[in-house]
Amino acid sequence: MGDHSECLQIDFDPNHITFDEIARHFWNSHNFNRGNYKGRQYLSIFLYQDTYQKEVLEKIKQEIEEAKLQPIGTEIAPLDQFTLAEERHQKYYLKRYSNATQKLREHFLTEEAFTDATLVARLNSFVKGYGTLSSLKQEIMHWPFEDADKLVSLVNKLKW
Repeated sequence: MGDHSECLQIDFDPNHITFDEIARHFWNSHNFNRGNYKGRQYLSIFLYQDTYQKEVLEKIKQEIEEAKLQPIGTEIAPLDQFTLAEERHQKYYLKRYSNATQKLREHFLTEEAFTDATLVARLNSFVKGYGTLSSLKQEIMHWPFEDADKLVSLVNKLKW
C-alpha cells in the first residue's frame, strides 16, 4: 500500500441524497477516534472535493464533537488524487462466489462495467452480510434504471 490509504469514492445524485446526508452517515458509522490505525493504509480520513464539502464536513464534525464531548480524530483533507485498487481487490467478497461472479461477468462484459455496476457493488455488500436478497430485489425495483426487472431476473439466476 505504501503511502496509500484505503478509501472509497462515492458517485451520487444530489437529487436523491445530499452530501450532508452522506457526511452525517459517515460520521455516525465509523470509529472516528482510532488514530493512525495500522498505519496510513487504514487511516480514518474524509477527503473533500471543494470548499462546500469541506465546510459541511467541518460543521458536522463540530456538531458531533459538541454532542459527544470528545474530539474527533478523523482527518479532513482535500482529494488531490484517487487510484483504483487492483482488480483483485475490487468486489472482494463477491468474488468468493465464483458461479455468481461468472454469471455477472456475462452481463457486465468489461472489467470497468463489472467494477462500476451498482448491482455488483450491492451484491458485494449483500454477501458480506449487509441486507437480505429479498430486500435487495425490492431495492433494485426502485432504482432509476429502465431494466430494473432484468436486473432482478439476473439476481434470481445467480448460484451461491
